[in-house]
Amino acid sequence: MPKPMICLSDVLRKYLELFRSCFSRRQWKYFVTVLLGLLDYEGRHTLKGLLQAVWDQVSLSGLSRFLSRWPWQPEALARSWQADFHAEMSAPVQAEHTRQRAARPKRPGRPQATSVTGYLVLDDSVHEKPKGRKMGGLGRHYSSTEKKVVTGHCLFTSLYLLLGRRCPLLPRLYRQKAVCEREGVPFQSKVDLAVAEIESFQPPPNTHTHVLVDSWYHCRRVRRAAARRGWDLSGGLKSNRWMRINTAAGDPEWLQLSAYAASLEAADWVEATWPAQEGGHKVYVHAVRTWVRKLGPTLVLITRYSLDQPLAQARYWGSTLVDADAQTVIDTLATRWDIETLFEDYKDLLGSDHYQVMSATAIVRFWTLVSCLAYFLDKQRASLQAERPGEHLTWGDARRDIQSEHQRNLLVWIEDQFRSGITAGQLAARLAA
Repeated sequence: MPKPMICLSDVLRKYLELFRSCFSRRQWKYFVTVLLGLLDYEGRHTLKGLLQAVWDQVSLSGLSRFLSRWPWQPEALARSWQADFHAEMSAPVQAEHTRQRAARPKRPGRPQATSVTGYLVLDDSVHEKPKGRKMGGLGRHYSSTEKKVVTGHCLFTSLYLLLGRRCPLLPRLYRQKAVCEREGVPFQSKVDLAVAEIESFQPPPNTHTHVLVDSWYHCRRVRRAAARRGWDLSGGLKSNRWMRINTAAGDPEWLQLSAYAASLEAADWVEATWPAQEGGHKVYVHAVRTWVRKLGPTLVLITRYSLDQPLAQARYWGSTLVDADAQTVIDTLATRWDIETLFEDYKDLLGSDHYQVMSATAIVRFWTLVSCLAYFLDKQRASLQAERPGEHLTWGDARRDIQSEHQRNLLVWIEDQFRSGITAGQLAARLAA
């Protein structure tokens, strides 16, 4: 049943007010319509589907123009929810610095500086659109889910993690060079997008940033962009990367990572734990400080699930934490999995691939509204977590909690309508209008 906007929960209503200045009065209704539809509607999140969740004076054509033509800026929305994140995290960051100062041992000399680390995770995800032949920005991309090249759009985005909180950043559309030439827009590679994100991102004050990437983005330009900000970087490495070792005679020699792994003996591997929500699982790891060609000083980690596993299935990682132990780097690398969960929630929970809009502008705006709602769900998840310590809560749990409140508000509203003298037939006619 469609819900009047008056049924909005108090926490959602307060959150939406953060963005009041980003929209005109007419645009505001459509902004609220889209977020309420994404939150409450259980079907496919097409424009028609979103309208089925909301009872208000909005139209399908108006919603289409809101996404494709009306003058509002996704960047302004992203700045608003990131400013809210900074404000919310100020006290926890200071509390963590205080905790570290209290816990450090008393000894002569200058005390060790405290550090609160946030993780900036960069990645992309393909939204398959096999029938969207006339959609803007459409290209041929490799889908890791389908294990093949598919027709669709490539969403590039980042996720910032700090002290158990998650903040999605502004999504962008990656277009291949041929698509850019066809549509007459400047080309930006995925590495260009990653470098731009690192250069423009502003972390909360009094924090240190650690960038996490997969092997596609682990290159010289991304590494140097992070280094210019004074940040660390960790991520996957391809097995054909070249690393420098010293021979028995002390001479430097260059080997591919795969060849170096093949030279290792069983005694060169140690057990470690790869963190996971279910408690983690055992892996075997070999760590070596070396110089990786085009990257520079790197702590290289090679992991495998067992010593009997073929080396072809080994995974390779690199980190600028050259003085860290293997378990510390593994704990850091495991944090990158949060962005895979983000993409899964975007698609399965919020329908980020359900859109049927035609222009690239509308697609990016739709993704931005999905990200805007995702940040709200993380705020709500954190609030529920404080009320129910010890439980593992997800964005889905937060969404169901808000849906339940909207349902209660709807029943109260219907009760008020009947008490005012309206009949069931009149109320049904109003909701169907």
